[in-house]
Amino acid sequence: MKVTKAVQAILRNYESDNPGVKGNLARILMEGKLGGTGKLIILPVDQGFEHGPARSFAPNPAAYDPHYHYQLAIDAGMSAYAAPLGMLEAGADTYAGAIPTILKANSANSLIPDAAFKDQAITASVDDALRLGCAAIGFTIYPGSTMGLEMFEEISEMRAEAAAVGIPTVIWSYPRGEALDKNGETAADISAYAAQIAALLGAHIIKVKLPTDHLSLKEAKAVYEAEKIDIADQTARVRDIMRSAFNGRRIVVFSGGAKKGADSVYDDARAIRDGGGNGSIIGRNTFQRPRADALEMLGKLVDIYKGKA
Repeated sequence: MKVTKAVQAILRNYESDNPGVKGNLARILMEGKLGGTGKLIILPVDQGFEHGPARSFAPNPAAYDPHYHYQLAIDAGMSAYAAPLGMLEAGADTYAGAIPTILKANSANSLIPDAAFKDQAITASVDDALRLGCAAIGFTIYPGSTMGLEMFEEISEMRAEAAAVGIPTVIWSYPRGEALDKNGETAADISAYAAQIAALLGAHIIKVKLPTDHLSLKEAKAVYEAEKIDIADQTARVRDIMRSAFNGRRIVVFSGGAKKGADSVYDDARAIRDGGGNGSIIGRNTFQRPRADALEMLGKLVDIYKGKA
């Protein structure tokens, strides 16, 4: 595998990491139709755990089969495929080496009472990632939850264990919990804070949601206004996220969220591209569509990130 100058430049930002971690990051960054560009698109399929099977897969029944997602990611030329343990195990032999995989190592579910603190259970290990040949582990944290500090401690320990054996870490940093209202979960200042927390925890790749122009914290709002930090449009808000991710020294991908119109998905990708983001991690907006439509959408996203659309 020849590593391009664009990918070499990204890898230089990870100054303390060993060749194993950098090699696995290179696997992801050099894979698929965006390979070598410094941009990436990841297919995540953890929604069955989070939302239940019918809500996740009934719109496209073929997606109940774990092999469907492996094949979709491969045929669409994705950078990687991310899923919980059982999903990866169900196709691990058939698709061994066919695409970099990311083992989602913790999960929640929709059956937990609303009154419970927002948290996720650890459901897989670094040993599982090694056994399955994964290119990375993934882990969700909830800044804003009472359980957030415990989650930070969990991923700090797991990240160190993974890095010691050459496996990078992807952190899903999702503001959520009793400290935040619904608007606060995607507020510009909170989203930037979430990206900063993930970077400080040692994430090699950071996953966040696209933010709104809402400012949630009184103290942060005063600074945004005094320093005239631009959050007027999505491109500007992505740029602010990237500043918070060590001024672009960390790879940041943005969640696709719930299924929506194709034009909205494309507009989001253009904002990510123009704001300096590294790409998308997009699940329901693809696998809930018929396969042909999903491939068409992912092809268009590749073109957008290449600057062709």
